[in-house]
Amino acid sequence: MHIRAFEPAERAELEALATYAGRGSPTASLWGHPPSEAAIYLDPYIDLDSGTVLVAEDEGALVGYLVGCLDTAAFPSEDERMAAAIRTHRLLRKPGPAAFFARAMADSALAAVRRRPLAGGFDDPRWPSHLHINVAAPARGTGAAEGLMRAWQQRVAQARSPGCHLQTLAENTRAVRFFTRMGFTAHGPAPPVPGLRHQGRRLHQRTMVWSP
Repeated sequence: MHIRAFEPAERAELEALATYAGRGSPTASLWGHPPSEAAIYLDPYIDLDSGTVLVAEDEGALVGYLVGCLDTAAFPSEDERMAAAIRTHRLLRKPGPAAFFARAMADSALAAVRRRPLAGGFDDPRWPSHLHINVAAPARGTGAAEGLMRAWQQRVAQARSPGCHLQTLAENTRAVRFFTRMGFTAHGPAPPVPGLRHQGRRLHQRTMVWSP
């Protein structure tokens, strides 16, 4: 297993990996349209700061990746990236995504009536860096995920960032255990994610933080 920096020529392979790496997990897909999801959680990192993209390579093939940002405040917000993806890919005209956003609006309206919090972005100067990590199922348990995380944590420390945060799902217990083992701790409540369902059940956002 080799952990290294991403190379621009690997973009197509990395995008293909992003499509299938999460299969079977609660975060496998948000609304069933991989190109628009990549436009939010992968492409901006490649386009704006490819130097923060790390990959795990096994026998010449990419089996995992980590995209990160050292200063979240200087990066387009998730809401901005999502709004751009909705416009660019005309998601409200596609049945699957349209159903997701309709459900998200209903969830948000109900939460407002009940005055209950919902999942959202994270902004705290104590943990300004953030990351997203994805590893294909066959490569889990091989050291790929740990190697990617160690490399990113080293980069955060070298940049003298005070800390890093990530957001996963409370129901993704495997991921939560892994991040805990890597030194991250749960931070704050775990509010529901508007629109998101897995096997008919609502899912909840788990924010976790780490400091060098």
